[in-house]
Amino acid sequence: MVVAQTCRKGIFLLKIKSLTMASANQTPEQKARDSIDSLLTQAGWIIQPKNKINLNAGLGVAVREYQTDAGTADYVLFVERQSIGIIEAKREGEGHRLTIVEEQSTEYANSKLKYLNNKPLPFIYESTGVVTHFTDRRDPKPRSRPVFSFHRPETFQAWLKQDKSLRAKLLELPVLPTEGYGTAKLKLSII
Repeated sequence: MVVAQTCRKGIFLLKIKSLTMASANQTPEQKARDSIDSLLTQAGWIIQPKNKINLNAGLGVAVREYQTDAGTADYVLFVERQSIGIIEAKREGEGHRLTIVEEQSTEYANSKLKYLNNKPLPFIYESTGVVTHFTDRRDPKPRSRPVFSFHRPETFQAWLKQDKSLRAKLLELPVLPTEGYGTAKLKLSII
């Protein structure tokens, strides 16, 4: 019995050691993808490899390394079995330069996805797993903005049911009437 316990402990130690070595052998981009996987899971996404795609697995499915006619996108996001966005993963040290990869992300979002006849994808992320930028291309002047987390599939589902993005709707707000107001009254009415 003592031998079996020693053997089990030895096997346990070997397993721990092999996990540590595997982690040490990962490239910085693979480590970023591990962080992104965790963040996507926390946001309610089901993550799948490109060779085991099941878009019926849930409301939101993130497929790793999906082929496009512009190359391989790190992740393609699907909501209700429809492609809606991409995530471009970069190593953690690239966080301050994420805006530089927007062109690459946009190219993937504009490209045709393998096996699908898709329109350009409206949502783009660039992420290191620590720093994440998001672009809603439905905005009147689309640009990336830092976000604290990935949006939930339910959020995208609601946004896609709306004909315009929030920023597009803000452009439609009526002009504030200034006639008959003095400067002091106008400032008070705004507050």
